[in-house]
Amino acid sequence: MAEVKRQTQRRRRSTHESFLRYRNFLFLKIATVVSIALIAAYFFEDARPRPGGGSPLGYFLGTLGATLIVWLTSLGWRKRAVSDTYYSLKAWVSAHVYLGLSLLVIATLHTGFQFGWNVHTLAYVLMLLVIASGAVGIWAYIVLPNALSENRGETTRKQMLAEIASLDEMIEEAAQPFPRDTAAIVRISLETTEIGGGFWQRLSGRYPHCPTALALRQIEPLSRTASSDQAKALGEVQGLLERKVAALGLARRQIHITALLEVWLFVHVPATFALLAALTAHIVSVFLYW
Repeated sequence: MAEVKRQTQRRRRSTHESFLRYRNFLFLKIATVVSIALIAAYFFEDARPRPGGGSPLGYFLGTLGATLIVWLTSLGWRKRAVSDTYYSLKAWVSAHVYLGLSLLVIATLHTGFQFGWNVHTLAYVLMLLVIASGAVGIWAYIVLPNALSENRGETTRKQMLAEIASLDEMIEEAAQPFPRDTAAIVRISLETTEIGGGFWQRLSGRYPHCPTALALRQIEPLSRTASSDQAKALGEVQGLLERKVAALGLARRQIHITALLEVWLFVHVPATFALLAALTAHIVSVFLYW
């Protein structure tokens, strides 16, 4: 019973704890201590010139850095496993972030501050790219889910789409008495509704040629100059188009935020594989030619 209670308390605490603050910044403290110790070892190393990749400390740093890089890539596998233990996904992600940042110290000391136009520097640069894109990912997963929730409110994506479909039905019915030319304007909104669009459009969140907005702009002057009977029908359609524009805006913002949440992976994942390839080339070339 006591064990069940401890597990329940741990699960409850874990639910409200950010992966960055996991166990009172446990992995930040570990990464900081390791980084400080390695910096001290580097500057107290009695080597002339300063220790580089070919010194005993350099080999240790290189082995540590390569092992850490390979371990960091295992996060994708870990996400598919479920656990509430000390090796939970939240703990794994926290370690991934802070130990990944410690690579800045480990790899830089491993280079001995010697850079050039070679595969060794390429591996270092790719590592910096992976870390930078990972930092963007941290920002995305902290900030954007809240933006998604605030934009959506109590409305699900399915309900958003259902509302747009319902508005289309009401617009079509309200436009029945219109003459052919006026009905053609409304038909633009009904037949070419665009919510997502291409990748860059979803990412930018801009829809300058929205058919519904275009139909609304063309209906507005007609409602001002029409007779009283037509003005009433046009006013009803105008109001429905305005509601549809608002509903489309809500759905598009949701898609835009989701695209921002995912786009960093298009850099982070390919850069990670490129880093592994460059790291392999770096290790092979060191042991074969040095």
